[in-house]
Amino acid sequence: MFSDFAFKIFEESIEKYHIKDDVYQPFINPYDKGSISHLLYRKNWIDTVQWHYEDIIRDPEIDPAAALTLKRKIDASNQDRTDLVEYIDSYFLEKYRTVEIKKTASINTESPAWAIDRLSILSLKIYHMREEANRTDASKDHLEKCESKLKVLLEQKQDLSSAIDQLLFDIESGDKYMKVYKQMKMYNDEELNPILRGQK
Repeated sequence: MFSDFAFKIFEESIEKYHIKDDVYQPFINPYDKGSISHLLYRKNWIDTVQWHYEDIIRDPEIDPAAALTLKRKIDASNQDRTDLVEYIDSYFLEKYRTVEIKKTASINTESPAWAIDRLSILSLKIYHMREEANRTDASKDHLEKCESKLKVLLEQKQDLSSAIDQLLFDIESGDKYMKVYKQMKMYNDEELNPILRGQK
């Protein structure tokens, strides 16, 4: 199943990141460029680094100048994340381009790649909640609460994975069709963001 394949790559990316656990470490993709594995690994690495950016920026003692620099990094990361989702959707569009779409076919509320984006984020939630549930310096109450939350996250993973695989099956069989809208983020565009436009 594609969801299992993707989740294993996400776990690999997360484990690799946490060897150094440093947002500034170099990124090395172990998969061949142009492969779906390459895209999935890159996608999750972006998510993993941004997860830790979000931790750092919430430090109440952070220097304001450092916080602004980090905010710019988060903005750039969000744009990279969106770009990767679109690349992954392009993979599926190409893969299923010859499928004969049935007259009764319907469109899904989100594209396959945006559902996979949610699975990538969920893999990070599971990793970090498992860490919390296994802490040796935490109270029993904390451990029990985190263990309970972890069970919910694992159930969510099962449901989301099933939904992704069903969507891909339906697209492959012509019962659903893909229609991808390129993200039109206005705040990064000098012509669409009035603040940036005013600085030209």
